[in-house]
This record gives sequence, structure tokens and C-alpha cells, in this order.
Amino acid sequence: MKYEIKGEPLPVLLCYLEAGETIMCQKGAMSWMTPNMKMQTSAGGIGKAFSKMFSGESMFQNTYTAQGGEGMIGFASTLPGSIIPFDIGKGDLIVQKGGYFVSEPTVNFSIAFQKNIGAGFFGGEGFIMQRMSGSGMAFIEVDGYVVEYDLQAGQQMIIDTGYLAAMSGTCTMEIKAVGGIGNTLFGGEGLFNTVVTGPGKIYLQTMPKNKFVEALTVGGK
Repeated sequence: MKYEIKGEPLPVLLCYLEAGETIMCQKGAMSWMTPNMKMQTSAGGIGKAFSKMFSGESMFQNTYTAQGGEGMIGFASTLPGSIIPFDIGKGDLIVQKGGYFVSEPTVNFSIAFQKNIGAGFFGGEGFIMQRMSGSGMAFIEVDGYVVEYDLQAGQQMIIDTGYLAAMSGTCTMEIKAVGGIGNTLFGGEGLFNTVVTGPGKIYLQTMPKNKFVEALTVGGK
């Protein structure tokens, strides 16, 4: 499969498939395609369906297969941001809730829970994430622009919950309370932060969906 990503801040992913090649996507993600692309909708098995549901995705996925020759299909972003490609065969990827966009059918999905489950429930977006494994290309949506950091073994980054878009499967993370009554009540940074520990890469997004919505509302700034 060949692909290209065009445009910003509202990019589109264009995938070029040889005859018989298949691509998977979230339900409703297709924007345009050539007439020889055949669609099929499925849950991909009970385990995969529940994994998708708990990590904020639709239980159903659409697969598109090129028939009789090369086909093209486009997937436009849903919000201003970035579309990031990953070769899952080089290592597992853990993705934010709702971050999955498009993948080859050889990519597997499972749920990635946080170590501190109690704090995770109150930490919101950081509690349940999605692990991608297997092989093939996968694409995720990042809210705003993406900033990458390569953490060494034991190196940490403290992240305001919601700004973590993805991380290598070798990284570990936990949700920790901000601490201090004054900080909690008047700091304006929420009750919890996400602490990620290397080794591995982290991908941070500059405008999480909740911040984007706040910016559009009166008094959101």
C-alpha cells in the first residue's frame, strides 16, 4: 500500500491500494474513493469489538478492498490537527482514547489500562487507552500539532491529562494527583497529571478536543 498525507491544519490521508489490498477505518471515516473500492462492515470479533468500545471507538469498522485494479481512498481529518503514520511492525503503539483513524487489517487492537486504576477513573482521558500491535501501517489523529520526545530508560515527562496522543509500547504511565489543596482548587490545571516513563517515544498534541471546545465557548479562555 502507498499513501500520502496532504494539507494542514485539516489534512487528508490518501491511500493507494493494489488489486486485492484492504484498508480498515473507523465507521464513517471515508471521504472519497474510486468506484472499484468495495466496502464491508464488521465488528472484527467480540474481543476486538469490546476493545474498541472501551477505548472510545465505534464497535464496528469498515474495510475497503480494491477490486480489478488499483484503487484510491481518502480519509479527511475530523478536527484541525495532524494525521501521523506508524509502522506497527517496528513496535507496539499505545494511543489515546478516540485516536485511531485508519490501519491495515494486520494491525491488532487491545485495551491498555493504567496501573493506578482508582486515580485513572478520576483522571478522565488517561484511564483507558488502546494498544496497537501486530504488523502493518496504522494512522492516528492528533488534535492540533504533534511534538515528539524520545525518552531514555527511566526518563519521565509530566503531562497535563489529555495532551498525550500516543506513546511507544515500551513506555509506562500512571495518573498522579497534582497535590496540594491550593494547587488543586486554584491552579486551573485539573486534579491529575499523566506521568510517562521511558524508554520510548511520546507524541504530545497541542490542542486536545476538550480544550478546543472550551476555546469555542464564551469564557473558554
